[in-house]
Amino acid sequence: MAHAGLQLLGFILAFLGFIGTMTSTIMVEWKASSYAGDNIITAQALYEGLWKTCASQSTGQVQCKVYDSLLQLPGNIQGTRGLMLASLLLCAISMLVAVVGMKCTTCMAEQPEQKDKVALAGGVVFIFSGLLALVGTSWYGHDVAEEFYSPFTPTNSRFEFGQALYVGWAAACLIIIGGAFLCCNCSAGPSGKAPRYPPASSAAGRDYV
Repeated sequence: MAHAGLQLLGFILAFLGFIGTMTSTIMVEWKASSYAGDNIITAQALYEGLWKTCASQSTGQVQCKVYDSLLQLPGNIQGTRGLMLASLLLCAISMLVAVVGMKCTTCMAEQPEQKDKVALAGGVVFIFSGLLALVGTSWYGHDVAEEFYSPFTPTNSRFEFGQALYVGWAAACLIIIGGAFLCCNCSAGPSGKAPRYPPASSAAGRDYV
């Protein structure tokens, strides 16, 4: 029962990570205009994401513009897009696989060993999915930090980490932790219990009777 509870906890954490990764991918605030140093701009705030850029005015009006060309985008945006979408796809597949292999479901109940292997496969795919999301967000964040500290970047053109990066990092960690819980296999035998052996017969006693 404890093993089933651990699997359920892992699935819930991974599912929350999946929702967080999807939210992070859609969000526009992957990087936000910086107000550090002499760069004091109160009239508007600029945000850039994987799909569009937005400008928020002090009056509350927000104007967004979708990227016109895919081929003209920087390599980090294209690469991060691919990594996040691949992470979402693998995460969706691993959820289907994990549901079949979890002990709290009736699928493959007559084959407990195969059921454990399916749950293990779902956990491994979850971990790989989380690593893809972690690499994508870290790659984008590294480029933002490198551009911020570059002496060739004008002060009024510097950006800082946006909220989407923090959401993506937290979501990736949840997916990895959830996948690790699904990979835990505490069963010692096919039925989850230690195998029982019949008591040894007294062969010596039979010989002397």
